Amino acid sequence: MPTTVLRGLAAASLAVLPLTASSPASAAEMLPLAEAVNRLPVEAESRDGYDRDAFRHWNTGDDPSDGCNTRAEVLLDEAVEPPTVGPRCRLSGGRWWSYYDQVWVTSASGLDIDHMVPLAESWDSGASAWTAQRREAYANDQGSATSLVAVTARSNRSKSDQDPAQWLPPEAGVHCRYAAEWVGTKLRWSLAADETEVAALRETAAGCPDQTVTYEPAA
Repeated sequence: MPTTVLRGLAAASLAVLPLTASSPASAAEMLPLAEAVNRLPVEAESRDGYDRDAFRHWNTGDDPSDGCNTRAEVLLDEAVEPPTVGPRCRLSGGRWWSYYDQVWVTSASGLDIDHMVPLAESWDSGASAWTAQRREAYANDQGSATSLVAVTARSNRSKSDQDPAQWLPPEAGVHCRYAAEWVGTKLRWSLAADETEVAALRETAAGCPDQTVTYEPAA
């Protein structure tokens, strides 16, 4: 597979950047996946009161002046071959690599932007106590290279709102990367994990001795 495919494709690490350029500087941490899993707070989850509309997305993105929303900005950022940007940020052409299922996609309409930790899962894990502003920041987080990922609609909908105890990408060769991105996102946003989820992550991490996680707390 080409080394240029998708941002942050290197399986050995994942880069998580500050939420915005104006956010206070926070020290990034890099640690082995197994250790990162152990840093997750273990708590029971509850979906009581969850409403997807509590997470405003897609908003005007990182650059409100470009006329593109967050979804389009992620597609532009992750394109292996850039699409043409037309009026009202209509994308045509281009080429993307869906790493979950190892598929090339040549139409933006064939892609979903997956929240690495789904909105419902984030609600269960702590976002229910957040302000509406913080939930919007989470739902549109381009400050991390791995919070939002362009993948085939089929793989995203197969994943739905499931955690790694219930779903992993169909391509086994990316499980280490996926687990690292999941854990890095939870640590970035100080989200908890339930016991079943942590057990599954520990099992995956045991098979990924060289996988590291680099994360920087969101503002």
